[in-house]
Amino acid sequence: MGIEEVKAHLKRFKKDADVIEIQGSTATVELAAAALGVEAAKIAKTLTFRNGDSAMLITVAGDAKIDNTKFKNTFGFKARMLSPDEVLEWTGHAVGGICPFGIAKPIDVWIDDSLKRFDYVYPGCGSSNSMIKLTPEEVEAYALAKGWVDVCKL
Repeated sequence: MGIEEVKAHLKRFKKDADVIEIQGSTATVELAAAALGVEAAKIAKTLTFRNGDSAMLITVAGDAKIDNTKFKNTFGFKARMLSPDEVLEWTGHAVGGICPFGIAKPIDVWIDDSLKRFDYVYPGCGSSNSMIKLTPEEVEAYALAKGWVDVCKL
């Protein structure tokens, strides 16, 4: 899994050709922001959490951190990140390329309100050197997200 599955997923929205592939790594918010010449906050990072016997994804702004109280109040359980092996198993994407598109298994995807302050953001596309420029609303639509949440602090 990875970038090819993401491109196949984005093709149904006629966005597969918009995937940007960089020569160097974009595996971290800082590397992605530097490669694109944008502020780190505009990099849409996707975080992976345990959800009972399943998993869930939340795509958030690059400068946002999970607020444990908000998370627990929203979802009813404590935020526990997946291990790198679990991330790969559930999403099909390795750490450094996690994104809300082309997910291996059916899991819930949420988009955090921290992205709403930008006209455009840059989520990854399944590899450690790819991303795409989208509006926050497009991220929600193309991720087939369950909706918006407010679980972060800046």
